[in-house]
Amino acid sequence: MILGGIHMNICSNFLNSLNDYILMINDFLWTYILIALLIAIGLYFTIKTNFVQFKNIKEMFKLLGEGSSSSEKGSISSFQAFCIGTASRVGTGNLAGVATAIAVGGPGAVFWMWLISLIGSASAFIESTLAQIYKIKDGKSFRGGPAYYMEQGLNKRWMGVIFSVLITLCFAFVFNAVQANTVSLAFKNAFGIERIVMGVILSVLTAVVIFGGVHRIAKISEIIVPIFAVLYILESLFIVIKNITLIPGVISDIFTSALNFREMTVGIFAGTILTGIKRGLFSNEAGMGSAPNAAATATVSHPAKQGLIQTLGVFTDTLIICTSTAFIILLSGSNIPLDGSVKGIELTQMALISQVGSWGGTFITICILLFAFSSIIGNYYYGETNIQFIS
Repeated sequence: MILGGIHMNICSNFLNSLNDYILMINDFLWTYILIALLIAIGLYFTIKTNFVQFKNIKEMFKLLGEGSSSSEKGSISSFQAFCIGTASRVGTGNLAGVATAIAVGGPGAVFWMWLISLIGSASAFIESTLAQIYKIKDGKSFRGGPAYYMEQGLNKRWMGVIFSVLITLCFAFVFNAVQANTVSLAFKNAFGIERIVMGVILSVLTAVVIFGGVHRIAKISEIIVPIFAVLYILESLFIVIKNITLIPGVISDIFTSALNFREMTVGIFAGTILTGIKRGLFSNEAGMGSAPNAAATATVSHPAKQGLIQTLGVFTDTLIICTSTAFIILLSGSNIPLDGSVKGIELTQMALISQVGSWGGTFITICILLFAFSSIIGNYYYGETNIQFIS
């Protein structure tokens, strides 16, 4: 008994030390390396493409309308590829992540989320265009992504293999875990359903979809993403109209909190920027190499067309859906705690309930389920196509 207790204590100490070590490395990479690289690359591509993400907004919507169907039977349309990519982007980060950003970094974090999406959208254009250029035939459709253009464009298969392993592990054990965790917490708060039960239900639903292959994933994403994104946006518009007199103050708070250099300490200012940028990058995934795996599946007449459509996906994720969540929370500021004591999906639920009543908690719970579910099935496809690359 004594030896067993000592053994368990040693194991516990080892795991705690390992966890602390991993968190330390993660914080260093995420704070000082990855953010700097992603911003630098986004600015570089913005300049080299002559501000493609701003000059072609009208063309993006035009292409999205044209790409709602494909002339080739059994292929994936550009609209379906847009939905798969947006399905992966639009998840818990849009509802829970934005709430955490505001709770930790204040209203100013929203501004930096906007800015990083405008910069990062150029990276999204480049990576998705490259995915189209170097895609390969896979039955009636295509597959591709960063691993494929690392092999064909750079002639470095080893680099593609490393990328494939890392993105598969990341989405399988990190991103999908975050999605499932938030869903189970939301249902626990709203309906009292045990989190393990919700996990099993989510696993079964995911299995039903993913065993149907990329075409079933495309079909489900094509339904879930537009319908519930529109419903969520309409809900936020209702709250905005209801509180229309407060809008100038909210917008002022966002910009003042983000740019008030004189009154903010260096630590608070840096914290606001980092929080907004981190949450923005986590949400829209621009430059992360995930969405190009979806972009490669589309049948389009020119690679840049899918690049523009995926750029629109970044705007949809951050400038529209994340902003909807931000306004719901900030317009409810006097009714909910914004001192950091409540974060994540619980804060979003509280904000919506304060605005529309108890049914708002049910609505946001259903939204988080469908947004997270669409992310999970989109992430699954990313893992699948990269495992196929390795094999």
